Amino acid sequence: MNKRSIIAEIDEMMEMYCDGCFVKRQLREDEGKKAAHRFCIESCTVGRQLQFLGGELNKATSDNR
Repeated sequence: MNKRSIIAEIDEMMEMYCDGCFVKRQLREDEGKKAAHRFCIESCTVGRQLQFLGGELNKATSDNR
């Protein structure tokens, strides 16, 4: 994968699943921003996929150096 396609996939996933996420919004209201962020990182399947894509983006960036 090249950097542009990875970034496009990240943008598409965030637009489709993260923008307007009820769970994130509710956690943010009930427990705060930190708890909502922690949920996205540790528990959300979309968040895990975004982490994977971020790692792939890092690899693609370091390969070009």
